[in-house]
Amino acid sequence: MRRSIPDTEAMEAFGLELGRMLRAGDLVVLTGPLGAGKTTLTRGIGAGLGVRGPVQSPTFVLARTHPSLVGGAPLVHVDAYRLASAAELEDLDLDFRNSVVVVEWGAGLLDDVSESWLEIVIARRRGHDGGGDAGPDGGDAGEDGGDVGGGLDAELDEDEPRSVELLGHGPRWAGTPFAVQPQLEE
Repeated sequence: MRRSIPDTEAMEAFGLELGRMLRAGDLVVLTGPLGAGKTTLTRGIGAGLGVRGPVQSPTFVLARTHPSLVGGAPLVHVDAYRLASAAELEDLDLDFRNSVVVVEWGAGLLDDVSESWLEIVIARRRGHDGGGDAGPDGGDAGEDGGDVGGGLDAELDEDEPRSVELLGHGPRWAGTPFAVQPQLEE
């Protein structure tokens, strides 16, 4: 399923809608370039779950747990940008079973964690590729995950449309509009 998200306000509103659908045990993997809106989407998910905020990027602490204020599942927000392997993610000892876990930059690190996950790929419409050295998902990134190109900061702050693709993998997402259809072998 693909959606167009016109601005940051709509991205957060989409996260709110999505957060109301999520439940304990759900794993959400966010992929997109620097400044795509991964943390903004997660902020909306937190609002939809009714968790204590503020939901901010956990870049330097790696993971933050936001307890529920309404008796639901907590939100575990992970920024895997600095993690080199799935083993390092495992060392964080996250509660995947009883929480909604949202992992930014987690593509390829979560293959053995769950039989079901929702992958959300966010693309910037104007095709900012940043040039220079690419980060894990194409953004211009230095050692600290920040901008090394100088002029890219202003472009990342622009409120522009995003394309969001939702890909539901596994039995949890079967029968939903997000379900990835298995490829038939020829």
